[in-house]
Amino acid sequence: MKNSRNGETFRLNKYIAQSGLCSRRKADELIEAGVVQVNGKTVTEPGMVVCAKDKIFVNGKEIKKVQYTYIKYYKPAGYITTMSDEKGRKTIYDLLPDEIKRLKPAGRLDKESTGLIILTDDGDLIYRLTHPSVKIPKVYRVVAQGKLNIEHLKRMAEGIEIEKGKIAYADAMILEYEGRDTVLQITLYQGLNRQIRKMLDFLAHPVISLKRISHGTINIQGMKKGQFKYIKSRELKELLNQLAKAEKLAEQEK
Repeated sequence: MKNSRNGETFRLNKYIAQSGLCSRRKADELIEAGVVQVNGKTVTEPGMVVCAKDKIFVNGKEIKKVQYTYIKYYKPAGYITTMSDEKGRKTIYDLLPDEIKRLKPAGRLDKESTGLIILTDDGDLIYRLTHPSVKIPKVYRVVAQGKLNIEHLKRMAEGIEIEKGKIAYADAMILEYEGRDTVLQITLYQGLNRQIRKMLDFLAHPVISLKRISHGTINIQGMKKGQFKYIKSRELKELLNQLAKAEKLAEQEK
């Protein structure tokens, strides 16, 4: 089923953005320019609270908040996270049913990695989940070659330059040793390309397998590779609450 939040209230700029008309930043500009009316009255405050029953007009045209779709998908290995590929490589959209092929990913996983990808047509949510200033945790289960120790974990927490001028950070803990290899739980608050793989390559303990198990409050518990599920309203609310707290913290740190 799709999520419906018609009984909830929203900030006016968010409501306009979720109509698909423009971004939230552009919505702020439209409101401040005096071209937005709520129930027949011009408003200039982006933070004004509205609900689905209100009549919202932009430049004289009524807009409606879109009912978005939210999916959690357990990506298998061997597929890239893009809608098409010039090199002809297999993508997750080769596996997904037609009904959700229009949805876009909130972040990516490389070809050989597995695990959670959030898919949605809610561009505002994708922007919020992937914005570098907002610290939303992504948790991974990683098997690395060789035996890592506490010093390796400290190095990851302190930061590793994976590319010139790009410092990657990770919170890591050792779950167990499997023979000569190490099973780790790694939490990221960044979204750098192949970040975990590059960090562990730097430490001379390359990745054997990498699986994302959660993104924010959404997880793949109980799911199988290649399976997708619609995100429930309760799950979405928990994610939005976490996002709001992270955004507030990011504002305070500016």
